[in-house]
Amino acid sequence: MTTPAPHPDQAEHPDQAAVCEVSCLHPQAVAQARARQPGPADIEAASALLKVIADPTRLKLLSALQGGELCVCDLAAVIGLSESAVSHQLRLMREQRVVTFRKQGRVAYYRLLDAHVAGLIGVALEHVRETEPSASR
Repeated sequence: MTTPAPHPDQAEHPDQAAVCEVSCLHPQAVAQARARQPGPADIEAASALLKVIADPTRLKLLSALQGGELCVCDLAAVIGLSESAVSHQLRLMREQRVVTFRKQGRVAYYRLLDAHVAGLIGVALEHVRETEPSASR
């Protein structure tokens, strides 16, 4: 049996593949990349948003809400946590404008704030489900 040849972009040692083998600078590419950089406030806000979504419990809640609005009791049943724990997570997500809610009598119904949130979740899950020929899962 023959061993497949390494991909041309990869060095023989994985550590070497991740760094330039020579020191070089591409001024035009650097200038263009700098010009595309968001402002500091946008970077901080986007980072905070992604941190909220990155938590496994909150991602489970958000995934459940992709099908439509659910009350706190239903969300607790879906992910197997107490209503108090779910309520705490939902409060954090409300603060980051990821979810919103409405009250109907004494019941609070939550939903994703907008299509951007659904898109973030969908893209993240689609990305991790992609398979690469060299990926070992």
